[in-house]
Amino acid sequence: MSSQRTVRILLSFGAIIIAAASLVVSNMLIRDLISEEEQSMEVWAEAMSALQRANENTDVGLVLKVMNGNNTIPVIAQDNEGNILAARNVGIPQDSLDNVLSGISQAPELMDELRQRAEDMRAAKRVIRISLSNEGAELSDEAAPQADEAFIDVCYEPSLMLRRLATYPYVQLAVVGLFISLAIILLLSLKRAEQNKVWVGLSRETAHQLGTPISSLIAGSEILKDTYPDDPLLPELEKDIRRLQLIAERFSKIGSTPKLETCNLCEVIMRVVEYIGRRASDKVVLNMDFPSDNVPAKLNAPLFEWVVENLCKNAIDAMSGEGSITIYVYSRGSHVAVDVSDTGKGIMRRDWKNVFRPGFTTKRRGWGLGLSLARRIVEEYHGGRIFVKASEPGHGTTFCILLNK
Repeated sequence: MSSQRTVRILLSFGAIIIAAASLVVSNMLIRDLISEEEQSMEVWAEAMSALQRANENTDVGLVLKVMNGNNTIPVIAQDNEGNILAARNVGIPQDSLDNVLSGISQAPELMDELRQRAEDMRAAKRVIRISLSNEGAELSDEAAPQADEAFIDVCYEPSLMLRRLATYPYVQLAVVGLFISLAIILLLSLKRAEQNKVWVGLSRETAHQLGTPISSLIAGSEILKDTYPDDPLLPELEKDIRRLQLIAERFSKIGSTPKLETCNLCEVIMRVVEYIGRRASDKVVLNMDFPSDNVPAKLNAPLFEWVVENLCKNAIDAMSGEGSITIYVYSRGSHVAVDVSDTGKGIMRRDWKNVFRPGFTTKRRGWGLGLSLARRIVEEYHGGRIFVKASEPGHGTTFCILLNK
């Protein structure tokens, strides 16, 4: 296990532990607040009981002060016949609510709404029963009515603040998780951008370093042509020099916006096939399936040749130097498609996307950069797509390149 993976796992466990601890502490605070609100409702119910059996010795002002002091917890009081005696903090202006309950104004719809809300509070088992008798009043959590018993049910529900507090930890964790995800994405993007700068700088430096020896080779070949004009090796030397010039040109274009020109796609691919054919084993068969008409496409020919060349070389490696490669060119909707198929060892399904990741390779020798550069050339420079169209271990692979017509 790599050190980076170990760090990621430890950070993940740390984040999970912090999140779990936050939820546990929040739930403990919420339970304490729920208990405090239940106690407040018991006091409110006692004040309601005292108001119901008030006499000349009852400090009504103190009782009303206790009842009116509840400004957060929704509460509805009903008698044993279901009539609404009092209500507070139910989302209705208190003055309007008092007028309706005192009979000053009529609002049957409002009363029905209050009764339904009280039933919901009962269903949640948030009700305190005030049992009224000749001996006095008793508080009970039992809501089952008894025969010929006068009682008042004080129904309540958690305050708005408590409900918000109950959801706050989850909202907080979601926001923190979102910011962490964005931070990770940003860090990965910065890392990829930094890697791209390194590869771009390396490519341009390679092109620059190749320039001087290539110039010397060109000058040397000109001298050889003058000295030995009939030497049969000179044409081959010139081909190799042109090849080095092409490679230097490709490296110099990495990182800059290449110029796209209308080219015959089949001719561009033919040049690659001719080059690969001269250097491949006799046991490698190169097949081409092209349309009879020209296939124009906006290309940067040197870079696109690099893509096809890379796919063909990978195919030869996958076939261990023996098999067949078939290149198809055809129309696909608004695109021109190029399929490169081989009879090699194939790619596991789980690695279809990994093959384009920088550094991924199944070869003993290799940098794992060829397909990564191919995707960049196709997708970023040509606005197309490259992907594994089909592959089966032991039966070969087909890569597909889509270009806009």
